[in-house]
Amino acid sequence: MKIAILTSGILPVPAVQGGAVENLVDFYLEYNDQHRLHDITVYSVWHPDVEKHPALKSKVNHYIYIKVNSWWAKIQKNLFSLTHKNGYYHYTIEYFLHEALRQIKSKHYDAVIIENRPGYILTAKNSIQTRWVLHLHNNFLNRETKSAKEILKGYDDVISISDFITQQVQAVNPDYKRCLTIHNAIDIERFTHARAFDRAKHGLNKQHFVIVYSGRLTKEKGVLQLVQAIKTLNLPNLRLIIIGASAYGKDRVLSPFIQQLQEEAEPIKNQIIFTGFVDYQQVPSYLKMGDIAVIPSIWEEPFGLTVVEAMASGLPLITTRSGGIPEICEGVACIVERENIVDNLANAILDLYEHPEKRKAMSKASLEQSKLFDKERYARDFFNALETVNR
Repeated sequence: MKIAILTSGILPVPAVQGGAVENLVDFYLEYNDQHRLHDITVYSVWHPDVEKHPALKSKVNHYIYIKVNSWWAKIQKNLFSLTHKNGYYHYTIEYFLHEALRQIKSKHYDAVIIENRPGYILTAKNSIQTRWVLHLHNNFLNRETKSAKEILKGYDDVISISDFITQQVQAVNPDYKRCLTIHNAIDIERFTHARAFDRAKHGLNKQHFVIVYSGRLTKEKGVLQLVQAIKTLNLPNLRLIIIGASAYGKDRVLSPFIQQLQEEAEPIKNQIIFTGFVDYQQVPSYLKMGDIAVIPSIWEEPFGLTVVEAMASGLPLITTRSGGIPEICEGVACIVERENIVDNLANAILDLYEHPEKRKAMSKASLEQSKLFDKERYARDFFNALETVNR
């Protein structure tokens, strides 16, 4: 098939600036390059770091870039905002979409895949006749979504990242039967075979029981409740490594939530290590320092890549019953309910602290379970799903 990929309009592909969605796009593009399945053109925002990226040498994957941050593009965006006041998204994203569609119109594609921007279809469907596929990574299309029924009607197929997201989409129109789940994935090898950082260099020793949390430091991730749970335990040799920042990058100014988190941690500050923003390449080595991982989400997590990362690192895992998380680790992790979460986390941590044999068994189970979410499986299943488009 000849396929176009419409990206988010924020971060570039290849994922030189990170981004979960962009990394997942890279995974299936890498697979396509290896197996030469389809002729794919990616429409992405430009970034100088993409210029020398090896992915651009592919014979089957092609990249068309739209500059949105040059001085000329900023002028164009401002003019665009004056004449397009009723866009579904912010005018900067709508400008990217407008420029991408202008180029797509001049070509013929068997299918166009929209990455995680369901509202694109309101503009795109009327301007180009093709098969439209939505690849949905977040809970952006549900009964509460603006123009939800019109948006869903515009798509021939929806591929979601979890059954939780699939159910949210199908609730918009129960008669819509073209939504299926392809679970997300990571580069398993990167985490399984990583070497741990030297504990001593981080103020840790062999006697410390180390809990690791990895993810954004935002309210919905539950890290505040994790700190509160640790405070109730009163275990002097317990240590918590908090890996991450408030956003996908360094915090120039601490967010109000991080300030609150640090204030909560102050009484046990000698037991907590805040790493701040960590380059993704280093995350596996931080995880490997841990005895257990805790992912305490208190919102409906669409999937939970950090859950897979912890399992691939061979860590016994404590997490919550939220969104798509149980689909990943039911029967392998300790899944606690979000009601009375502080007590539930504390009890689960204490249980694993007191039972090393249980930790050993959970570690083995984590490693085995993580293999279900390898990037090769993900890319293969993704392209198999696309075969339903070509008919």
